[in-house]
Parts: sequence; C-alpha cells; structure tokens
Amino acid sequence: MPPTSHGAPAPALVLAGRTAVITGGTSGIGLAAAKAFANAGAQVVVSGRSRQALNEAVAEIGDAAVAIAGDVADPSHHDLVAQEVRQRFGGLDIYMANAGINTITPSAEVSEAEYDAQFAVNTRGVFFGVQKLAPLMRDGGSIILTGSLASEKVLDGHAVYAGSKAALTAFARSWAIEFSPRRIRVNVLSPGPVATAILGKLGVPAEARPAFEKAMAQAIPLGRMGRAEELAQAALFLASDASSFVNGVNLRADGGMALL
Repeated sequence: MPPTSHGAPAPALVLAGRTAVITGGTSGIGLAAAKAFANAGAQVVVSGRSRQALNEAVAEIGDAAVAIAGDVADPSHHDLVAQEVRQRFGGLDIYMANAGINTITPSAEVSEAEYDAQFAVNTRGVFFGVQKLAPLMRDGGSIILTGSLASEKVLDGHAVYAGSKAALTAFARSWAIEFSPRRIRVNVLSPGPVATAILGKLGVPAEARPAFEKAMAQAIPLGRMGRAEELAQAALFLASDASSFVNGVNLRADGGMALL
C-alpha cells in the first residue's frame, strides 16, 4: 500500500465506485465521515444549511465532493438531493443521516419551540430523508443513522434529545426488514461524548472546555472523549462490505460510557 503525502499508509479504496450522501456534513462527525468516505474512493454529497460552511467542507473533502444547501427538516430538501443524485450519479450506495441538533434543558423548562426543533431535525429529517433517498439506493446499499448515547443513558437536560434519537433505533429495525428484499442494510451509529465544535453550540465556553472534557473523561471507561475521526472510522465500517452481515444494530462508539 503506497504512503500518503504525510507518510501514513494510504487507505484501501473500499468504497471505490460508490456514491454517498451525508447530511450535516459540514462539521464534526459528518465532515470527518465525508473525508473518510472520499479517501476510501467514494463520490460524496454533503448537505447542510450554511452555504459558506458547505464551501469550506468541500475544500477540505476534495474533488470528490458535491454540496447541496438546505434544511433536513424540510422534505422538499430531500427531493432536491434525490434529484441531484439521480442526475449526477444515477443512483446511491450509502446514505448517512447525520444532521442533528441538541438543546440541553431540564424537562420543566423545555419550550414548544425547542421540542419541535429537535424532533424536526433529529427525527422527521431522518425519516423523510430515508423515504426520499431509499428509492435511489442500489441493491446492497447501506443506510447509517447517527443516533446518540443519550437514547440509552440518562443525561441531565437531554430528555427531548434522547427521545428524538431513540426513535432512530425503531426506524432502523423496521427499515432493516422493509429493505431486506433489496439487501439494503440499516444500522444506527451512536456516539458518546466527542470533542467537536458542537460543544460551543451546547453553551460550553472555550475557557470551560478543559474542565468539561476532564469531567467527561472521568465518566468514560477509556478515560477520554472521542474524536470525530474515530466515529468516522466506525461509519466507514458500516458503509463498507466489512460489515456486510451487520444489519439492524445500534453500534455504540462511546468509549464504554453506556456501561457505567
């Protein structure tokens, strides 16, 4: 295997000739997965709400990337993505429904707007994305739903987020059966705490991040938070033939946090 420009072994092109769509592909786990899929030979389509963030993501991912702006909570966005994929590539092999939002609020203080926003993106967006894109998927394809450790482990202020993500495991089980005649596998990838920019969106200021990450590390058997690249490798496993007999599972990539 030839080395890369950084001296590390080049990744095997395990996704060569395949087309992948990743929602929420402009940062964090989604961007890391997009880069991993592209490095493995896939043509990657990323979606997100910010055109500037999409342009920056494409610059990082490289020539194999296509960007489509839109809101996953709007079913018409998925129609647009399906149309673009059909016209450009004729079909789809991998769909990673990764876009998600989280507002940490005690249940007694959750507003209707907060509740609706999280279910619109985390649940409605996933359902209609799969509904619109599945008809384009080639037989033997892979659907990956980004869930969360919160759907299994109680975390303060996460009740709404946990509920919106718990629905994905039910979707995956149903779809694994529904799509079985076409040999399309459907799995959930559930991250634990991952050191990404989302920490800032959750209200963790930069000066508080070291203390926050230390506290998180103490709650994880491996003693640290995860990295987006590690979650991307788990997604690559689920997307590739290496997981050809894995179907309808919830793969926790949480450093063992769910065990405590």
